[in-house]
Amino acid sequence: MISRRSHFLVLWFVLTDACVAVITWLAAYWLRFDSGWFDIAGEIPDFAKCLESTPIVVLLALVAYRTTGQYAFDRMRRLREEVTGVLKGNALLLLLAATALFLIRDGYESRLSLALFFVMNAGGTFLSRRLGWGLIRLARSRGWDTSFAVIVGTGKVARRTARALRRVTWMGIRPIGFIEDRPSPYMADLDVLGTTADLPRLIKHYGVAHVFIALPANRMHEARTVFDCLAQTVVDVRLVPDVPGLATLSMRSTNLDGNPVIGLRESPHFGINIVVKRAMDMVLSALALIILTPVLAAVALAVRITSPGPILYRQERCGLNGATFQMLKFRSMRIDAESSTGAVWARKGDDRTTVVGAFLRKTSLDELPQFWNVLMGDMSLVGPRPERPVFISRFSRTIPNYMTRHAVKAGITGWAQVHGWRGNTSLRKRLQYDLYYITHWTPMLDLRILWMTIFKGFVHENAY
Repeated sequence: MISRRSHFLVLWFVLTDACVAVITWLAAYWLRFDSGWFDIAGEIPDFAKCLESTPIVVLLALVAYRTTGQYAFDRMRRLREEVTGVLKGNALLLLLAATALFLIRDGYESRLSLALFFVMNAGGTFLSRRLGWGLIRLARSRGWDTSFAVIVGTGKVARRTARALRRVTWMGIRPIGFIEDRPSPYMADLDVLGTTADLPRLIKHYGVAHVFIALPANRMHEARTVFDCLAQTVVDVRLVPDVPGLATLSMRSTNLDGNPVIGLRESPHFGINIVVKRAMDMVLSALALIILTPVLAAVALAVRITSPGPILYRQERCGLNGATFQMLKFRSMRIDAESSTGAVWARKGDDRTTVVGAFLRKTSLDELPQFWNVLMGDMSLVGPRPERPVFISRFSRTIPNYMTRHAVKAGITGWAQVHGWRGNTSLRKRLQYDLYYITHWTPMLDLRILWMTIFKGFVHENAY
């Protein structure tokens, strides 16, 4: 359902996008030719030509954003979708702008200026939109721009949906009641507004904008009846599936020769996402290895002079899709640490550690060689921590959905680790945090986890 406020939001973002395009287009000229940061070979283009091309660039920006769906707003839109949308829009804008400027004779042309414009405009557009959405979400959490919703069903899924809508106030979707065709004593505590047949009347009476179909799995066939009752209305209809015991990584709707297909377990790391994450891994891990060279050398020397045996310890771990790789660590235990016990987890006060090993493990310095694993592509900077095959075989038999962790690359640090779930702690809690990370992954979440790791991830009471 499209409201008047939706038109206001579109107008607001069109204006802010246009302003950002103007500012970044002119700023790109200044950076390239007037700032002194870049060498200039040949004649400097006239600034007047840059000004003359500004309206064209602004128009192309709005066309690019419209074409890539950046003005089709959804209350449930996530940050990852916002980032992807801005990048797609700016990629199309870059192509359109380069083509237009090439076709305009005696126009303003500068490849470096275009590149600077792309980077600044993408960043500026994203920041302006995050600021705008932040203000809108704050207003919605205080009651402005609120729309009403009804939930079809009164079971666990319906109750969970209602709780989620009340908790996530920034969406501005307020549940006002439930719809149920099968009365039972278990729904006495719920505000049941009527039956499916009452939906058209209730929608008109309460001004309902959203209908959530949250029926149990054995009643999902009734969804067709609900759709038929809503045929003469213009409300937004969403289906909340009842899929017990299934860890849903994503919900992507695709088409198979005219047949709708909904993906329930698909990794978010596909397409451009893989490229972005791999680029971050390569750049940041290479920088880390360069910056930490003195630390790596000092730790290597300490390991060498305090205990016999190799400096590095290679251990088989499982990563993406369950494939094994050799994970690197600075050796912190005796070379015969598991000769009599077999594979066991380290414990607090473990007498198998070397003189410096306890310190290395407490400060996580023993993990530093894994930056090389990241650079080689075996691991990522951020992801679920890799585990040994012998433990995975055991955990996957007793913990539902444990193997779902391997839908992405293993990481040096992760969402679970920065929240204290490391070492000898609850595996189920760790899995819960790992699945949250996989489901909600964005480049910004990776950067947030890396930032948190600096202050909370190295030294921890559960690191031993």
